[in-house]
Amino acid sequence: MAVAHEEPRLAGDGVVWLLVLAELLTFGLLFISFAVTRHLQPEVFAPGQAALSLHTGALNTLLLVAASWAAVRAVRCFESDQGRAGAHWLLAALAGAVGFLVVKSHEFASKVQAGFDWATDAFTLLYTLLTGFHFLHVVVGAIVFTVLWFKARAGAYGRANHMAPASGAVFWHMVDLLWMVLFPLVYVIR
Repeated sequence: MAVAHEEPRLAGDGVVWLLVLAELLTFGLLFISFAVTRHLQPEVFAPGQAALSLHTGALNTLLLVAASWAAVRAVRCFESDQGRAGAHWLLAALAGAVGFLVVKSHEFASKVQAGFDWATDAFTLLYTLLTGFHFLHVVVGAIVFTVLWFKARAGAYGRANHMAPASGAVFWHMVDLLWMVLFPLVYVIR
């Protein structure tokens, strides 16, 4: 008896992939702007980047990666009809997203207390655009995880219906990928 093989396909809905493409292009332009402007104005970027905490950036990296791992685990659980475990993994993904938001909010607040002006120069403007825009994407991801978690607790997802969690995970992986470029570009490479 021959085993039927399914054709490989992208996880999630096609619409989420269009969104991911648009967001990657938008952030790509911001990344290029940051890199080019840093090259042209190193005297402006050096003190701004020196004031950023590598430890905070690294902690945020761990939180985002942990949330991505939890999102994958949730989808895998739904694919194998383990809805309760999937809901727990969604809650773990949400915890990683909220952890990032707390750490980043603390970083933003400490900058404001230190007199940081969001548009003093090219560095502060691009830092604000990049990190603020990414922050908003993490907020959206946290909302998505929350909605998915509530639905998962009600038994909405299983082997026959896991497209929404897979699409949420795809969106979150994009958020994670953007940080994997943003963190070295803004915090590490000087």
